Amino acid sequence: MTEIRRHLKKGLVQVYTGNGKGKTTASLGLAFRAAGHGFRVRILQFMKGSTVYGELESARRLAPEITIEQVGRDTFVSKANPAEEDIALARAGFEKAKQILFSGDYDLVILDELNCAVDFGLIPLEEVKEMIRNKPVHTELVMTGRGAHPDVMALADLVTEMREIKHYYNSGQHARKGIES
Repeated sequence: MTEIRRHLKKGLVQVYTGNGKGKTTASLGLAFRAAGHGFRVRILQFMKGSTVYGELESARRLAPEITIEQVGRDTFVSKANPAEEDIALARAGFEKAKQILFSGDYDLVILDELNCAVDFGLIPLEEVKEMIRNKPVHTELVMTGRGAHPDVMALADLVTEMREIKHYYNSGQHARKGIES
């Protein structure tokens, strides 16, 4: 028996940006909601290469409905002087992101920290804008990360800015397993 998949009638473009906590978390919540309705979700995480994030294990348990892949090194990326390896990984990841987006295999594509990768000069802004303009009509596209470019926000259908008002990190609280990682 052939599996019958539901598709979105119209996929939109969402951007989660700002200096506050919760951008990735919001996109993951959307991923779990979509999977619960039978949609297939693909997530690429730019500038992240650590295997300690709890969402990676959760996605493994929910595969193939949700798939997460990291396309960066587990190290700090210098905005002023990014390493050639970071640029190469981000650009290869972006090429993969476009293949995934245009494949028609996924209903929701989340490009986590893509805004940062553009802001750091790892991925050309014009290529991101072209991808947004040519996105398949039935696929929802979500881009997260600080520093979303105004042109990207102008092309989006929804833009949410997470604004930090108070953060416990500033009083010495480090990232906690299961909450921040």
